Amino acid sequence: MAESIIEKLNGAFKLLSTEMKDWYPVIETLDAPPDSLNFHRKYVSQNRPVVIRNAVTHWPALTRWSEKYFRDTIGDATVTVAVTPNGYADAIYKGKFVMPEERKICMSEFLNVLFSPEEERKSKGVFYIQKQNSNLNDEFSTLMKDVDPHVKFGTEAFGAEPDAVNFWMGDERAVTSMHRDHYENLYCVVSGQKTFTLLSPTDLPFIPYESCNSAVYKENMQGGFDIVDVDENGGGNSMVSWIAVDPLNPDLDKYPQYAHARPLTVTINPGETLYLPSLWFHHVQQSHGCIAINYWYDMEFDIKWAYYKFLETISSSQQF
Repeated sequence: MAESIIEKLNGAFKLLSTEMKDWYPVIETLDAPPDSLNFHRKYVSQNRPVVIRNAVTHWPALTRWSEKYFRDTIGDATVTVAVTPNGYADAIYKGKFVMPEERKICMSEFLNVLFSPEEERKSKGVFYIQKQNSNLNDEFSTLMKDVDPHVKFGTEAFGAEPDAVNFWMGDERAVTSMHRDHYENLYCVVSGQKTFTLLSPTDLPFIPYESCNSAVYKENMQGGFDIVDVDENGGGNSMVSWIAVDPLNPDLDKYPQYAHARPLTVTINPGETLYLPSLWFHHVQQSHGCIAINYWYDMEFDIKWAYYKFLETISSSQQF
């Protein structure tokens, strides 16, 4: 009897994923920003991603932001940079959830590393500005004049100002591992490209999590990196539950359920904006030196959140 119930639940999970993919077979692209009412009706309320062109093409940043401009305007500014040996920050590696080493350096030093010859970069690790604490308003406030403080149609649709506005720039080897956020995300590319692998919240039953000890990368005396447990830094050891599968190369022998997931892939180019709805799983790659700004708006903890938590509770108790 119990096995029959599990089989029925697994069948229901697969049907839910299939129907979602049938509803959203591709990610739509709009040639112009929508008005706030239509944006809310068609995309926000439906929890549906969309690419929007020409929403930020008026920004001075698209023509100003370059290595020279940054050196001239914020070269002496102190910025927070995530450094890893392999480009994977906040990801499972060797059975641990490993966070990057964070360094406070001047922007010119970051640019020296980022635009140095490839072989030289490889010897120094992977540098990525990814501090998600509204760093555009903080460490990069000088650049605020080159972008909008918010996205008008988004602010009107969400009924609030952004909780955070973040500046991103880094090495092409820097990868954002698969995760999901409790934010409505408007992600705007200024230069280069970002490629997103997206999975609907309805694919949750097929996405494997593992609980791992927390650790951080630390540069050693030889110029390499050690993995140091969090408790060795005085932070107290803690377990983190994180997505274990790499969507670019999934190990289906270890995680066979992931074969039922239905990923969507989309590349965002300069001047384009991705609306990434709350709770969508996403994995991100980028071109070298790519620059982006994203606006996080707090999600509504409404019936969609209740459905998600119900699915999470039911799926976590099943064996595939």
